[in-house]
Amino acid sequence: MIWKILTVILAVSVAVLIAVLVKIRAQLRDINEQLDFLCEKDTNMLLLTDTNMADIGKLKEHINRFLEQWHRQREAAAKKEQMISDTYTNLSHDIRTPLTSLDGYFQLLKDETDKSEQEHYIDIIQERITSLKDMLEELFMFTKLKNDSFKLELSNCCVSRLLKQTVFSYYEEWKKQGIEPSLDICEDTIFITANAQALRRVFQNVIKNALVHGQNSICIQMKQKNKMVHILVSNDVKNPDDIDVDKVFERFYKADEARSISSSGLGLSIAKELVERMGGSIEARLEGKRFVVEIQFEGE
Repeated sequence: MIWKILTVILAVSVAVLIAVLVKIRAQLRDINEQLDFLCEKDTNMLLLTDTNMADIGKLKEHINRFLEQWHRQREAAAKKEQMISDTYTNLSHDIRTPLTSLDGYFQLLKDETDKSEQEHYIDIIQERITSLKDMLEELFMFTKLKNDSFKLELSNCCVSRLLKQTVFSYYEEWKKQGIEPSLDICEDTIFITANAQALRRVFQNVIKNALVHGQNSICIQMKQKNKMVHILVSNDVKNPDDIDVDKVFERFYKADEARSISSSGLGLSIAKELVERMGGSIEARLEGKRFVVEIQFEGE
């Protein structure tokens, strides 16, 4: 009698085990089919299972976490690719404008016999060439910054000296536009942890933005409060109500209204990226009719 009972129990156990194995095998086959589908299709779907037995549920969770991470990386890569593509498209349009202008002025120069007019056309041509050079440099820098492998080597930099050097490098531009900038740069020698070339580029882009979009009234300040170094560049603006300070660091912000042939529309976007990569912060605000860009770093 006992043997019959044991035989029945064994038979039932084997049957249950076989049923479980069949269920697990069917579930694994279903998972494989779902993975094949996900590999072939552009979808954000996740795995579904009917059972959690034999750690099937844990396997599903691990695979779904991997899929979610892969989806995020794929979306980020697609956005970056689209952003770079849009950048090239926008700049291609911008570059055509000075190129067309160059072609016209070269033709005028070719046909002109008056020496003073020839010099006038040459000056314009040089200005257009400089604009094209600046646009291409901004494009290369923007593309470089969007490469995850790009790294900035940081070291002790004398921010006060770099700012003064950058300001005075615009002397001819100040003179040409009849601008006498208001300077309030502390005389102390101040050091921060940064990349000298990148820091100079930040100052150039912010000052150039004030030159291109300002109303011929520029103020440049540098001061230190406790350990924080504050660099402020401000300028008058014609229509402050039209400026959205939350968007000024976006590439091509107000491209149609605010950009000119001398601007790529990437300057402040590049400045923000560089500042943040060096551990600083940058913000914009309006103070009445003045547009202010403030950069902050922790001093040494």
